[in-house]
Amino acid sequence: MSWNPLYEQSYVPYSSNKHACVVESKSGKCYAGVRIENISYPLTIPAAQAACAICLSEGEIPAKIYTEDPSSEQLDYWGKEFELEVIETNNPSQDKLEDLFHPSKKDFEVLPRLKTLLDNAVTPNSDFPVSAILFTEDGYFEGVNVEVSAWTHGICAERVAISKAFAAGRTEFTRLEVHTRKGEISSPCGACRQVISELLPYHDIVLHHSDGTQSEHLSLDLLPFSFKSSALKK
Repeated sequence: MSWNPLYEQSYVPYSSNKHACVVESKSGKCYAGVRIENISYPLTIPAAQAACAICLSEGEIPAKIYTEDPSSEQLDYWGKEFELEVIETNNPSQDKLEDLFHPSKKDFEVLPRLKTLLDNAVTPNSDFPVSAILFTEDGYFEGVNVEVSAWTHGICAERVAISKAFAAGRTEFTRLEVHTRKGEISSPCGACRQVISELLPYHDIVLHHSDGTQSEHLSLDLLPFSFKSSALKK
């Protein structure tokens, strides 16, 4: 298997710089990440960040990272953070990635599942776990927030779920549901709202609050006057 199928899952409308990588956990499971750009450039999710965060969100510890470009964005940080073995290859293993391309389809009650997912959150700094489930036309992807030593390289639950979906080639989203057990309301942060406004612009966002109530919103309404400049180079 070449990198091309994974590269094609990248969302790179501004740079056309497609990139992907694969993280292998200490238990031998593999997780793919692809580059997901945002019109607000600093919110772009590098492939290495996506793959490592997805691995951590599944309760696994990254051990190796496979890439075609060892100088790719954030790879140095993640390699040092987890003492990863960086393996340069032009032939990622198909069999280890097979399960990644199929979204979950099991029937379940959303709120109980969101509550269970909170236990997977990696929050050594904030102790503020968040869970999210992103529904697509043929299944769903789960996410929790992941914090690491460099606060700026942590990533929210909503974006972990989005990263999983893109790595699996699923971009036809239907709705996003979010839950936190702490705080007055469950609400995507400003950064997530910017990402959501671009990737899920007219979608239902269901927020399950810590007091047992819930509210539903149109994603477009979560961030009035979001950055949509047509002046950017494309």
